Amino acid sequence: MTTTLPAYDEVVARYEPVIGLETHVELGTNTKMFCGCPTDFGGEPNTRVCPVCLGLPGSLPVANKAAIEATIRIGLALNCSIATWCRFARKNYFYPDMPKNFQISQYDEPLCVDGYLDVEVNGETVRIGIERVHLEEDTGKTLHVGGATGRIHGATESLVDYNRAGIPLVEIVTKPIPGTAALAPEVARAYVTELRDVIRSLGVSDVRMEEGSLRCDVNTSLNLPGQEWGTRTETKNVNSLRSVERAVRSEMLRQAAVLDAGGRITQETRHFHEDTGDTTPGRSKETATDYRYFPEPDLVPLAPDPAWVAELKAALPELPRLHRRRLQQAWGLSDADMQSVLNAGAVELIEATVAAGATPAAARKWWLGELSRRANESGVELADIGATPAQVAELQGLVDAGKLNDKLARTVLEGVVAGEGSPTEIMTNRRLEVVSDTGALTAAVDEAIAANPAIADKVRSGKVAAAGALVGAVMKTTRGQADAQTVRTLILERLGVSA
Repeated sequence: MTTTLPAYDEVVARYEPVIGLETHVELGTNTKMFCGCPTDFGGEPNTRVCPVCLGLPGSLPVANKAAIEATIRIGLALNCSIATWCRFARKNYFYPDMPKNFQISQYDEPLCVDGYLDVEVNGETVRIGIERVHLEEDTGKTLHVGGATGRIHGATESLVDYNRAGIPLVEIVTKPIPGTAALAPEVARAYVTELRDVIRSLGVSDVRMEEGSLRCDVNTSLNLPGQEWGTRTETKNVNSLRSVERAVRSEMLRQAAVLDAGGRITQETRHFHEDTGDTTPGRSKETATDYRYFPEPDLVPLAPDPAWVAELKAALPELPRLHRRRLQQAWGLSDADMQSVLNAGAVELIEATVAAGATPAAARKWWLGELSRRANESGVELADIGATPAQVAELQGLVDAGKLNDKLARTVLEGVVAGEGSPTEIMTNRRLEVVSDTGALTAAVDEAIAANPAIADKVRSGKVAAAGALVGAVMKTTRGQADAQTVRTLILERLGVSA
């Protein structure tokens, strides 16, 4: 049965959304959380494993100090209080990709609590409360084969890779976020974007959503104004910034349709489908008691030395929000212009392009213009469009040197995005370099004058603006590769007219 979804404007006029985000970050440590297995991505299945991370009898875990330090640094960057005493717990549940049948995590005694992260949305600052930041181990990965969707339903067989099992995983849980109204999807995306930037600035993870080192669970509920918050759903493992926004919007529309029809929202996990933007049911949502938490008996409690925590806090790098403010001043941008850069996810790209030799204005032009257009059309993140900051700076260098005009540069950029090579290689291979040699252009100018005698007479009579038509004719003959200013000068010279 197909349900007709209401318009988004109607939903936010009738209901108040409450969102919350649970973000999982794989730490970039050299070894796993409780053993010495390597953590590098992309190895052959089940080759980064040992008795500890496989949970074999008699094996004992030892906590990774580097992971604990990284978690404390994340908590400090998110303005959290750091526990002076905490411990690990066993979270009991069965999944085929979890070899021990329990996960070593933290429950009622997390490492970091009660923080916040400020994000900018439409020129306004929204403070997102952080409930907790805790440390745990990741699970393995299941691959379902033979079905049409890649999920277990309809699959003919399932394969398990335990390489990821035991990798240090930080979970960052927000407090419920009410009061965002129509901006709820944008606030969710802005939060995950800012959080990703913060973690990247700390150097503790590569936060690559496409590789699973940053994954987000999106909680959404609706309630009528003035009433208690509604029943929430949890959309699991959303793996792109764009999809975070889409998942919130999709759930708001779906839940509104259910409530409008007199139905009730079921507390459950849901799957997000990238191709349609829809969510579908996963399983009923467990509560804490279902996991039968109890203190991990094989690990001693953690008691971070306050002096050590103070040292870590003093050594934190400049955080992204302050860094952006400094860049805005250096680039001479208004608040609105900087917000456009931020919305496009182009801050780091532009900064790297400027570092590679381009001016801020030129870098902004390419990343917010042609490249943003291509990213939007193809539905990918700007950073994944296929052009690097170094290539964009090289392209602008060719324009500045007069070897390319803007039209030719866009053609070269098309080749860069397609993976044909560097801008210089593409310009050379496609023979796109601007023709500025006056000797080579004279014949084309004379041909244009001979073919357009009436226009030539207008120019001779003093109507210099009419020369634009002759310039256009030469540009057409040279396939846009002539230097327009040089062509105009030659035309006026051949017609005996001063500029």
